[in-house]
Amino acid sequence: MSGIEKIKDKELHRIAITAIIYNNENKYLITRRSLSKKAFPGKWTVPGGGLETDDYVNTPPTHKGDQWYNAVETALKREVKEEVNLEIGKPQYLLDLTFIRPDGIPVLVLSYYCPLISGEVKLDEDSIDYKWVTAKEAENYDLIDGILEEIKMLDEILKKIKT
Repeated sequence: MSGIEKIKDKELHRIAITAIIYNNENKYLITRRSLSKKAFPGKWTVPGGGLETDDYVNTPPTHKGDQWYNAVETALKREVKEEVNLEIGKPQYLLDLTFIRPDGIPVLVLSYYCPLISGEVKLDEDSIDYKWVTAKEAENYDLIDGILEEIKMLDEILKKIKT
């Protein structure tokens, strides 16, 4: 049975967010996923994780009633701090993609890019290694499908900004 047949509720998705973090040396942070992860064990990727209701429900609403602005940005900053111990600048939207995990959970991934502000990389238990790489060097790593293309896309964006 493929992942599509396993979907229980076609309206519900896990929302994951990723951060392509770049430093002032035109290098990008990649991390290697733990071998025990459900999706893409041992593959290289960029920091990120899931949007959790705790990212906003325990804070005062920012709009009328129970509504919160910037929950994705808040969650992404939390995930980056938890996973790699870094402070990042304002995330900028890059793209989105969807896939179905082997356990049948549909996933919506929102990919962002952001500058490194401060900190030294310290990995949590979800990752087993990290590297700062150029877009060209990233080609030598077993990245999750699409991550290399996203890094190269960002590399082109940043080159245009600098000229």
